Amino acid sequence: MKTDAVFTRSNRDEEISRQIVLRTRGHSHGRVTRLVSPGDVGELIKPFVFLDYFDADPATAPKFGFHPHSGIATLTVILAGQAFYKETTGREGVIETGGVEWMRASSGVWHTGGMFGAERIKGFQLWVAMPPELELAEPESQYLGASDFHFAGPARVIAGEYEGVKSIVASPKGITYLDVRLKAGERWIFEPAKGHDVAWIASHQGIVTTPAQVSAGELVVFEAGDQAIEFEALSDAGFILGSAVKHPHDLVTGHYSVHTNADALRIGESNIADIGRRLHNQGVLAGARG
Repeated sequence: MKTDAVFTRSNRDEEISRQIVLRTRGHSHGRVTRLVSPGDVGELIKPFVFLDYFDADPATAPKFGFHPHSGIATLTVILAGQAFYKETTGREGVIETGGVEWMRASSGVWHTGGMFGAERIKGFQLWVAMPPELELAEPESQYLGASDFHFAGPARVIAGEYEGVKSIVASPKGITYLDVRLKAGERWIFEPAKGHDVAWIASHQGIVTTPAQVSAGELVVFEAGDQAIEFEALSDAGFILGSAVKHPHDLVTGHYSVHTNADALRIGESNIADIGRRLHNQGVLAGARG
């Protein structure tokens, strides 16, 4: 994965702005680009520990079989197209354009999903590390339509609260996640909540300045702090923005899990192995991978 640290301050605007300390385009597997992993960028921006961007037509769309998670929540935003989902809690259905999946795996869930219909699909899937009190809780999920979300200026509030607009996604406290669209020439100032010392964006359309330029396909991480960040769109632009109180715990990882300690990881992986064996016995899996 290519990353570039940016510490230079070339003009007065940059001297008074919150600096970009890392930028990356991640690495791609087919039509999915992994922008964040726990062993790299995830350490800087935790509780945000994985981020994938997907953009595919029906011929190239990735196909995901049943696979497990524990200790985390997945937060998927469908920017275009439709996706199907099915999970071992018994829930299944289709997410339309603008829709969102919040699937808190916690003590353990297996799920599957992928493209649905004939329209090109585009979106982001984020993994959020859970605090100790939730990492082994009962699983919980929400599947929400575009109309369930509201805007604060140009920012659709996907998780948390911003400028008095509160999302119905049941995410833990201390997280804000926004879907931002700006017209060419439009300016917008993001004011983080008090104590939110983590901030980053991932761009999927156009070019914005912060004042450094960020183009489609890039993820950038801002220096720690809770200062405002100003954006100006040089063209019609779209990006997601995450801010949070930094997760104070270690990221203890397994193949499908992220926990805060080794004991919690052992319990979570044991739980997903049990679910995998049940799926295998039911004929759902050719072989349980848990």
